[in-house]
Amino acid sequence: MQDFLKDLNPSQYEAATTIEGALLILAGAGSGKTKTITARLAYLIDTVGIPPSNTLTLTFTNKAASEMQKRALGMIKSTTMHPPLLCTFHKFGLLFLKFYITHLGRKANFILADSDDTKRIVKELNGDLAPLALVLSEISRYKNSQISPNDALKNAHNDTYKHIAKVYGRYTEFLLQKNMVDFDDLLLLPLEIMQQNPEIAKEVSQKYQYIMVDEYQDTNPLQYLLLKCLCLTHQNLCVVGDDDQSIYSWRGANIQNILQFSEHFKGAKIIKLQENYRSTHTILEAANKLIAHNKERLGKELKSTLSKGKKIEILHASDEQEEVQKIVKNIQKLLDSGVSPKDIAILFRLNALSRSLEEGFNRAGIPYILVGAIRFYERSEIKDVLSYFRLLINLDDDFSLMRIINKPKRGIGKTTLDKIAQLAQKHETSIYSLFVEDSAQGELSGILKGAISKKAYDSIKEFFSIILSLQEDLKQSSLHFIDAFEQKIGLCEAFNQSNEAIDRVSNIEEFYGVYKEFIKQNPLMELEDFLNELALRSDQEDVEMRKESKGVEGVSCMSVHSSKGLEFDYLFIIGLEEGFFPLVREDSNIEEERRLGYVAFTRAKKELFLSYVDSRFYRGNRASLLPSRFLGESGVSEFRRFKEKAKEESSADSFKRGDCVMHKIFGAGRILEVSKSGKELKLKINFGGLVREILSGYVTKV
Repeated sequence: MQDFLKDLNPSQYEAATTIEGALLILAGAGSGKTKTITARLAYLIDTVGIPPSNTLTLTFTNKAASEMQKRALGMIKSTTMHPPLLCTFHKFGLLFLKFYITHLGRKANFILADSDDTKRIVKELNGDLAPLALVLSEISRYKNSQISPNDALKNAHNDTYKHIAKVYGRYTEFLLQKNMVDFDDLLLLPLEIMQQNPEIAKEVSQKYQYIMVDEYQDTNPLQYLLLKCLCLTHQNLCVVGDDDQSIYSWRGANIQNILQFSEHFKGAKIIKLQENYRSTHTILEAANKLIAHNKERLGKELKSTLSKGKKIEILHASDEQEEVQKIVKNIQKLLDSGVSPKDIAILFRLNALSRSLEEGFNRAGIPYILVGAIRFYERSEIKDVLSYFRLLINLDDDFSLMRIINKPKRGIGKTTLDKIAQLAQKHETSIYSLFVEDSAQGELSGILKGAISKKAYDSIKEFFSIILSLQEDLKQSSLHFIDAFEQKIGLCEAFNQSNEAIDRVSNIEEFYGVYKEFIKQNPLMELEDFLNELALRSDQEDVEMRKESKGVEGVSCMSVHSSKGLEFDYLFIIGLEEGFFPLVREDSNIEEERRLGYVAFTRAKKELFLSYVDSRFYRGNRASLLPSRFLGESGVSEFRRFKEKAKEESSADSFKRGDCVMHKIFGAGRILEVSKSGKELKLKINFGGLVREILSGYVTKV
């Protein structure tokens, strides 16, 4: 038996050595899924003899892919073969498009627009006619549902959605003109290519005979359809996931993909990994009890391989100020006993709850890291450098040009920029092409020369001269190009003359270092490959990179969503009140909220602290709150489930005009009117002058 197989428990061993046909590895939190999936890959290559090039392993983050590849290669004895392809879905889509995008009549030197680019483009096309967040989410939803701009317009049910469909059409046209693709395109376009060209789907499926997918519960409809295409010639698909950790429906993840895996891939085998190597028995017992209240699940129960551990501690406070005082006191005790701050974390369901924590930590002098601050690659100065790089690749990229033509300042004002942009649009060409045409006309004539001042024209001429010379520098040496870039553009020098110089210059220099390191490690890669790699980095990876590179150490404060995949010795979960965790709204899914609770509980290794308050200040109001039902469902307290209590009190038309009621957000109020709304009552309530209509299930009688 191979050494790496000896370390596996019976369930892990069975999963790693089952290689033919569809397989679902139902892996609970902390059950060694990474160890199992990497052992399976090593077994396929080193024991069975499958060529690495015939395997494909898909993950959701570059960090996970890198970790898996490192582990798998450490198990494989042969060092002469090319490494197996182990990457994110989006990276696979990027590689696929490099080979096949020409089948859509598009060039292979496309640029990947990151989320910030997409936001800027859509904002410009949208104006202020619809909420930007709604427009962005709807465009993403259309793409992930394979709905074209025309179909979106036909099915628009009101003026807002008609407008969004038109913006979607203009956005699609913009990306085509600029030869750009966005994140959704990395899934959508490969699927379209395979659906329109069955011979390509067959070719790719035959190449990748053994496919593995990590975090399968997070896949969306497009990813499921992609996998169906990749499995066109075989059924050797192994997916690893946990239906109890499906928490991304708002991103389009479809829990039915994992729940119905056996129906989607006939004859599929299911192996459950239920031994947990992370948390104490006490913590897992609470997590198991909590998730058992969900009906939509395949069913499993985690068993701890560790000791019973300490009792879960409940922290009860009157308000958020007292709450943070209690948390600070407990954390100070841990720090005084020698616990490192990096082993402590605080989780919350809503980011807004971090404010009081920050204030409390600052007062107490406790170091902390707030995960979710501005991402490094979204900082203004870094986006400037990226825009320069993009323009070097594609001189017709007006989107990037408009951002940096006057950075550093070259005396080209907004009025001039607007004029040249309008001229380019009018003549259906790019600003650079317009300039080239003008240059050919001689000194006295030309479209641009006649529209802007000589000073502005000379500045534009000098700008393009620098860009063209940098293109030559890039051809000579990818590594030394960055020195020529700073010398000729002078971004650091420009910032050195401003008050905010230190941070911005250090950020730019750090970015130059990232570029140099990339070129050293990938000497055959080009500038566009570097840009596309950067665009694929996720929020969490970016945070990790900055923490490691700058040596930051502190208590981690983050949302439950951000904590997935992480673990901490000492964990505090705050805001365990009805309305905050679970988040209770008319469109909320209590089963997903409960899965979020399960994810939060299972991040804790040694000790778990659960905090709730009687009242909390939120959105300008102080609300009286009830303890979260999760405290009762997990068995850590004797609280009755709030929903059951609400139903009891709202049954038999128990609400009437004049009754005093309590709401989780708005506090105390008096009923003005009562009417029927389906099976429930609709109540018009006066909350101290604020009148709202609320369903009866969301209030309790005082």
